[in-house]
Amino acid sequence: MPLVMKTDVRVRIAPSPTGNLHVGTARTALYNYLYAKRHNGTFILRLEDTDEERSKETYTKDIIDGLKWLGLNWDEGLDIGGPYAPYRQTEKIDHYSTMANHLISSGKAYLCYATQEELAALKEEQKATNAAPRYDNRGRETSAEQRKQFEEEGRIPSVRFIVEEPQVVSWHDHIKGEIAIDTSDLGGDMVIVKSNGVAIYNFAVVIDDIDMKMTHVIRGEDHIHNTAKQLLIYEAMNQKAPEFAHAPLIFDIEHQKLSKRKHGETVHIDYYRAQGYMPEAIVNYLAQMSFTHPEGKEIYDLEEAAAVFDLDKVSKSPAVFDVARLNWFNSHYIRSLPLDLIVSRATPFLTAYDTSTYTAAQLAAIVASVRDGLTTLSELTAAVKFYFDPLTIPAEVAQDVLSSDNAKKVLNTMLNALGTMPWDDHQGCKKAVDAFGKEISLKGKELYWPVRAALSGKTQGPDLGSIISILGAERVKSRLEAALTHK
Repeated sequence: MPLVMKTDVRVRIAPSPTGNLHVGTARTALYNYLYAKRHNGTFILRLEDTDEERSKETYTKDIIDGLKWLGLNWDEGLDIGGPYAPYRQTEKIDHYSTMANHLISSGKAYLCYATQEELAALKEEQKATNAAPRYDNRGRETSAEQRKQFEEEGRIPSVRFIVEEPQVVSWHDHIKGEIAIDTSDLGGDMVIVKSNGVAIYNFAVVIDDIDMKMTHVIRGEDHIHNTAKQLLIYEAMNQKAPEFAHAPLIFDIEHQKLSKRKHGETVHIDYYRAQGYMPEAIVNYLAQMSFTHPEGKEIYDLEEAAAVFDLDKVSKSPAVFDVARLNWFNSHYIRSLPLDLIVSRATPFLTAYDTSTYTAAQLAAIVASVRDGLTTLSELTAAVKFYFDPLTIPAEVAQDVLSSDNAKKVLNTMLNALGTMPWDDHQGCKKAVDAFGKEISLKGKELYWPVRAALSGKTQGPDLGSIISILGAERVKSRLEAALTHK
């Protein structure tokens, strides 16, 4: 097989470890991953961790674990603590300062000595006059004498980048099309390095993308104004900017933006992992949320998606995160993925029971018997309860199903037929029930419901032959005898 050389396409996912992996971040990661694979490029993980107060290693681990769980493996920054650890902004503080100093020396940035109190007073003044909040650029005019006075007062300056006005920043966006932003809407000269020496996002991200030779930046449309600011920095540094693509935001079914404040933990990927969602279902659902498969397919895996994904097929309109729709995908994958994989993933949801009473083959049969009725694997615990716990038949089921003479005839006949039951053959067990039903001239619910109720406590559920085969002779016998005591 010939060696396929990588192209120069380089994309990245650059989450901030200030919270668990968000659904929106996961979709952004997915689109970057698919674009890289489609063009045989490189997909990079970078941690934008300059928010010292909110960044936590627990969030870093959650993000990395979540991306791996989804199968979005990156090409650079392979493992936390490993030889290719994710790129971290906190490791480049001095580098950002050096780059900021170059901008100062070229007259594109300046030291700003405004205090937090002065900035707060400016904001209150603007609020009182209903003016848009913005920095008034007063620091541009600081004289050498004023600078000396400020430093004697102990003021530590930040670095501000000069945003010239009036000016229009425009670019061709690979999803949104042509975009133009007036610099008067960007809030005045922007801080690029805080007084504590930490680079601000809009500056650090530009330096990182230059250093890492990013060719495309694919992210949410809430970054559009950030892109305008960043393009100004690229220009000031005489650097070619990457191509940009801004995916639509994700709303709930009420068209409210997904947020932890409104939606709680349901905005986090780990919530769905804990609930027993299939990563294949999450990936498939997130992919098609704003992307239309050229053949109109709804069900496809990562490899299939990567073969056809491109940015011009991503919708410009807001996406809607519909849990009912996600559940449809998840049900499909629970039914269709290999049974051994489902059994492996089901293990955490069986810890409430003593599974040692069944063989591995029987446990697989238990999962197989109920999986067609599951939306998530978290439902498995309740669905298989009757296989493990002593059976308690609800009073209404006992009264409605087990109290009739026909029901008792069915149970007694089955008890007498246990010696001929083909226990290892679930289809044979079902045929055996049909056979003795024919002998006593009963069929349908008159035959099946009493057996189901006696063995599972319900009249609906898994295949009856599977229930009989899995429970085995001893359990079936004791449950039939117990059911016959109901009056």
